[in-house]
Amino acid sequence: MTIHKRIRPFNTRDTYPEQQLDNDLCQTVVARGQMVFVRGQIGQDLDTSESVALGDAAGQAEKAMANIAMLLDEAGSKLEHVCKITIYLVDPRYREPVYRAVGRWLKGVHPVSTGIVVSALARPEWLVEIDAIAVIPEDA
Repeated sequence: MTIHKRIRPFNTRDTYPEQQLDNDLCQTVVARGQMVFVRGQIGQDLDTSESVALGDAAGQAEKAMANIAMLLDEAGSKLEHVCKITIYLVDPRYREPVYRAVGRWLKGVHPVSTGIVVSALARPEWLVEIDAIAVIPEDA
């Protein structure tokens, strides 16, 4: 019996063809039917892998949050059930516009949040990455 549901599995050899990688990953894991772990999302269309909002950290945060909302929906959860987010920025000057964008998506939710400034993300055009942990309510 499988206790984890894996949503949108992929292999990194397809996602990053310019790199010599071969990792089996997925966008979301539902653990024990209730915990939802969403992979770090960036300004990228999940269906086409096209990067969006180039040079616009707030625009990338908007797309990342739209991706998170879509993935949570596919997992049977919603943004209102987010418990924790982690926001990775490549420049601390992006904090205000990114946090404003994220705040609009999570208004009234009150998750715990961690913000981290990193030297780079997996692709140079990505300025922000956001991951999330949520739950599926028992009455869902």
